[in-house]
Amino acid sequence: MSLEYVIFTDESEKDGPFYSNFYGGILIRSPDLLAVTAELEQCKLRLNLHREVKWQKVTANYLAKYEELMDAFVDLVATDRVKVRIMFTQNRIVPTNRTAEQRRTTYHRLYYQFVKHAFGLPFSNDGRGNISVRLNLDQMPENREQNSQFKSYIVALDQNPQMQRAGIRFHAARISEVRSHDHIPLQCLDVVLGAMSFRLNDRHRAKLPGSRRRGKRTIAKENLYRSIRRRVCAIRPNFNIGETTGKDGDLATLWKHPYRHWKFVPREHEIDSSRSKK
Repeated sequence: MSLEYVIFTDESEKDGPFYSNFYGGILIRSPDLLAVTAELEQCKLRLNLHREVKWQKVTANYLAKYEELMDAFVDLVATDRVKVRIMFTQNRIVPTNRTAEQRRTTYHRLYYQFVKHAFGLPFSNDGRGNISVRLNLDQMPENREQNSQFKSYIVALDQNPQMQRAGIRFHAARISEVRSHDHIPLQCLDVVLGAMSFRLNDRHRAKLPGSRRRGKRTIAKENLYRSIRRRVCAIRPNFNIGETTGKDGDLATLWKHPYRHWKFVPREHEIDSSRSKK
């Protein structure tokens, strides 16, 4: 059986106060998919988490269960059975010289860049023949025509010279929109993506209305974020969630690293310091 990369993608906060346009992806090699899924499902069942796991559902009562599930997930990342990529933009870095069409299609243009570059696919093949990519997109919010055009651009990556030299193949039949409810890896990705957006946008500082205190849910979410970051730092010490992960002088680390962040910076941009954190 030929090797396939199964990639699940999701997107989150489109317009945050400091960071926006969050995209996340998980890559699992096809021989590992059933076992990875089974391990996460068994952990979820053992914790009596019978419904869909989501960042928005994190509460003080469920914190310990979510921490244990995410520990199991990061264990898979640490052993490189699962690769995770998170991409986002920083509001203080403002794109310039964009056309009206480019502004209108920002969501899909960034999504395309994420799929094309985030996992370093051209550096992944060590001569084992062609490798197919199966892309499972969490249900996309934009209109059907724009989604269809986006998928056609993804299929066209099959003609990209770098992808061709590496034997990476994209096919229309292997690009699908899926429901996170049906895929536990996608649910875990939602939690990681939500945790990073939560912290980068300072939502851990939110106070209860009319109060100087934070709510129990906010505190629980911050504790879950800290738990996830602590595990990520065990993989890469002193991990900075707000910057692009270093390449260590080797472009192939775009593929080799099990966990990476990418702060997307457009080629043409200006700095608006009024949109920085105080």
